[in-house]
Amino acid sequence: MALPRPGMGLPLDVRDVTKSGTRYTEERELPVSICVYVEIDAPDALIDVVRENLRPRTARAALQIEVAELGQTPPLQQLTDVVIAVAGSGNVALRQAVAAVRQQRVPLVVIGLGDGVRDRELADALGQPTADVIVSYEPAEVVGRLGAWLTDTLGSKRLALAHNFAFMRRAVAEDAVKTTAWQNALVGAVTPIAGADMPIMTANQAKMLLQIAAAYGEPLGMERIKELLAIVGGGYLMRAVARQALTLVPVLGWAIKGGVGYTGTLAMGKTAVQYFEDGNDLGQVLENFRGMIASAAAKRPRRGRRTVAELPVASPPAVGDGGQRAE
Repeated sequence: MALPRPGMGLPLDVRDVTKSGTRYTEERELPVSICVYVEIDAPDALIDVVRENLRPRTARAALQIEVAELGQTPPLQQLTDVVIAVAGSGNVALRQAVAAVRQQRVPLVVIGLGDGVRDRELADALGQPTADVIVSYEPAEVVGRLGAWLTDTLGSKRLALAHNFAFMRRAVAEDAVKTTAWQNALVGAVTPIAGADMPIMTANQAKMLLQIAAAYGEPLGMERIKELLAIVGGGYLMRAVARQALTLVPVLGWAIKGGVGYTGTLAMGKTAVQYFEDGNDLGQVLENFRGMIASAAAKRPRRGRRTVAELPVASPPAVGDGGQRAE
């Protein structure tokens, strides 16, 4: 079953996108088990922000809290997904707990407060890779970076984490945006026929928006999916976002042939994330996108019609150039 794209004649596979919506709903309901080891001299400010953010919203999430004490390493609950060690001085008791966790091959992250040197100090003291140590002066920043770390490390459970812990939502949604933007960049770069990449790109964008909605706890019923497909699948949202991206992004690289590609997908995803962050539900997000389409149509020049394939939309910056345009 395919939904025709108005005026474009390109199919969008409704069944494929609908299956993705069902899968995201199922992934959101997966069980999640987190263990937190707290060092006895860990900063109160960090303990408080961890306690505030690690409050499960459903019975599908289990939380084990332990104090790291010398000579005592409480056993992990069965099927623990990850261990978070809240560090103070990084003393012997925490080292013992961390070593026991590593022996069980459970993902482990150490968080603490301090400057840029403190992370290396904790890594050395605990025998922990620096990539798995998160340190900042600001407890809120530690939690934000923890969300990104958990998203990268527990990819199969990221929607379940977002469903249970609000601090995970933005990190999970932004990861979906970044991944989809790069996928569409690759699709645009390797497709030889202009416009032939559009059905793949629009399907990817529809799935991206469903992942974002799932991360923010939105129901993904069939009616909502049909509504989303009618907006994204028509191609009009692509044009609206592409034009907006061109006005918002000051430095653009070479144009991806045949479609919206990286910049349009990135702008669409970031816009959706911000709508949800502002408290909109999925219906309001889609209504806002309709408004964007209407605004872009009203501003369209009357001198001639341009196809989506003709729009000059940028690709991602080259790897290693730090996001700057190559001279």
